[in-house]
Amino acid sequence: MSKVILDAPALLALLNSEKGKDLVEEVLSKSVMSAISVFEVIAELEAKLNILPDESKKMIETIIQEIIPFNLEQAAEVAKLKSVTKGSGLSLGDRACLALAKLKRYPIYTTDKTWKELNIGVDVQLIR
Repeated sequence: MSKVILDAPALLALLNSEKGKDLVEEVLSKSVMSAISVFEVIAELEAKLNILPDESKKMIETIIQEIIPFNLEQAAEVAKLKSVTKGSGLSLGDRACLALAKLKRYPIYTTDKTWKELNIGVDVQLIR
Protein backbone atom coordinates (compact mmCIF):
# COMPACT_ATOMS: atom_id res chain seq x y z
CA MET A 1 0.00 0.00 0.00
CA SER A 2 1.57 3.27 -1.12
CA LYS A 3 1.56 6.13 1.37
CA VAL A 4 0.15 9.60 0.82
CA ILE A 5 0.90 12.91 2.47
CA LEU A 6 -1.77 15.14 3.95
CA ASP A 7 -1.16 18.84 4.25
CA ALA A 8 -2.58 20.80 7.17
CA PRO A 9 -5.74 22.06 5.41
CA ALA A 10 -6.59 18.51 4.29
CA LEU A 11 -6.49 17.21 7.86
CA LEU A 12 -8.41 20.28 9.05
CA ALA A 13 -11.09 19.55 6.44
CA LEU A 14 -11.51 16.12 8.00
CA LEU A 15 -11.48 17.38 11.59
CA ASN A 16 -13.94 20.19 10.83
CA SER A 17 -16.21 18.04 8.59
CA GLU A 18 -15.63 20.35 5.64
CA LYS A 19 -15.98 19.73 1.93
CA GLY A 20 -13.32 17.22 0.85
CA LYS A 21 -13.34 15.26 4.11
CA ASP A 22 -14.66 12.16 2.31
CA LEU A 23 -11.58 11.96 0.11
CA VAL A 24 -9.32 12.39 3.14
CA GLU A 25 -11.20 9.59 4.91
CA GLU A 26 -10.54 7.32 1.91
CA VAL A 27 -6.75 7.73 2.20
CA LEU A 28 -6.47 8.10 5.97
CA SER A 29 -5.16 4.59 6.61
CA LYS A 30 -2.12 5.29 4.44
CA SER A 31 -1.61 8.96 5.34
CA VAL A 32 1.54 10.49 6.77
CA MET A 33 2.24 14.10 7.68
CA SER A 34 5.19 16.39 8.12
CA ALA A 35 5.75 17.52 11.69
CA ILE A 36 5.53 21.09 10.39
CA SER A 37 2.07 20.43 8.94
CA VAL A 38 1.03 18.93 12.27
CA PHE A 39 2.19 22.13 13.99
CA GLU A 40 -0.04 24.10 11.63
CA VAL A 41 -3.05 21.93 12.50
CA ILE A 42 -2.41 22.22 16.24
CA ALA A 43 -2.00 26.00 15.99
CA GLU A 44 -5.20 26.35 13.97
CA LEU A 45 -7.22 24.21 16.36
CA GLU A 46 -6.02 26.30 19.28
CA ALA A 47 -6.63 29.63 17.56
CA LYS A 48 -10.04 28.84 16.07
CA LEU A 49 -11.53 26.25 18.44
CA ASN A 50 -9.62 26.84 21.69
CA ILE A 51 -8.41 23.24 21.73
CA LEU A 52 -5.26 22.98 23.82
CA PRO A 53 -2.14 21.72 22.01
CA ASP A 54 -1.88 18.58 24.16
CA GLU A 55 -5.48 17.67 23.30
CA SER A 56 -4.86 18.25 19.60
CA LYS A 57 -1.69 16.16 19.77
CA LYS A 58 -3.59 13.21 21.26
CA MET A 59 -6.33 13.53 18.65
CA ILE A 60 -3.86 13.66 15.76
CA GLU A 61 -1.88 10.69 17.09
CA THR A 62 -5.01 8.56 16.87
CA ILE A 63 -5.71 9.64 13.28
CA ILE A 64 -2.32 9.87 11.55
CA GLN A 65 -0.17 6.76 11.65
CA GLU A 66 3.16 8.44 10.98
CA ILE A 67 4.43 11.95 11.66
CA ILE A 68 7.68 12.55 9.82
CA PRO A 69 10.19 14.79 11.62
CA PHE A 70 11.69 17.72 9.72
CA ASN A 71 15.34 16.99 8.95
CA LEU A 72 18.37 18.38 7.12
CA GLU A 73 17.49 16.68 3.83
CA GLN A 74 14.04 18.29 3.88
CA ALA A 75 15.55 21.66 4.85
CA ALA A 76 17.78 21.57 1.77
CA GLU A 77 14.81 20.63 -0.44
CA VAL A 78 12.75 23.48 1.04
CA ALA A 79 15.57 25.86 0.15
CA LYS A 80 15.56 24.57 -3.43
CA LEU A 81 11.78 24.97 -3.62
CA LYS A 82 11.99 28.53 -2.31
CA SER A 83 14.02 29.61 -5.32
CA VAL A 84 11.76 27.89 -7.89
CA THR A 85 8.47 28.90 -6.26
CA LYS A 86 9.36 32.50 -5.47
CA GLY A 87 6.33 34.73 -5.87
CA SER A 88 3.85 31.88 -5.50
CA GLY A 89 2.80 32.85 -1.99
CA LEU A 90 3.91 29.56 -0.44
CA SER A 91 4.63 29.51 3.27
CA LEU A 92 7.44 27.61 4.97
CA GLY A 93 4.85 25.00 5.95
CA ASP A 94 3.68 24.67 2.34
CA ARG A 95 7.23 24.21 1.10
CA ALA A 96 8.04 21.73 3.87
CA CYS A 97 5.03 19.63 2.93
CA LEU A 98 5.88 19.76 -0.78
CA ALA A 99 9.53 18.96 -0.07
CA LEU A 100 8.52 15.87 1.88
CA ALA A 101 6.28 14.73 -0.97
CA LYS A 102 9.07 15.26 -3.47
CA LEU A 103 11.66 13.40 -1.41
CA LYS A 104 9.39 10.47 -0.55
CA ARG A 105 7.71 10.41 -3.97
CA TYR A 106 4.32 10.19 -2.29
CA PRO A 107 1.24 11.98 -3.64
CA ILE A 108 0.12 14.92 -1.56
CA TYR A 109 -3.49 15.70 -0.69
CA THR A 110 -4.34 19.37 -0.31
CA THR A 111 -6.97 22.05 -0.71
CA ASP A 112 -4.51 24.45 -2.33
CA LYS A 113 -5.34 24.69 -6.04
CA THR A 114 -2.18 26.67 -6.80
CA TRP A 115 -0.06 23.61 -5.96
CA LYS A 116 -1.40 21.92 -9.12
CA GLU A 117 0.24 24.67 -11.17
CA LEU A 118 3.69 24.08 -9.69
CA ASN A 119 6.07 22.17 -11.93
CA ILE A 120 8.24 20.63 -9.23
CA GLY A 121 7.75 16.90 -9.73
CA VAL A 122 5.10 16.35 -7.06
CA ASP A 123 1.81 14.50 -7.56
CA VAL A 124 -0.77 16.93 -6.15
CA GLN A 125 -4.28 15.65 -5.44
CA LEU A 126 -6.97 18.21 -4.66
CA ILE A 127 -9.58 17.19 -2.09
CA ARG A 128 -12.01 19.87 -3.29
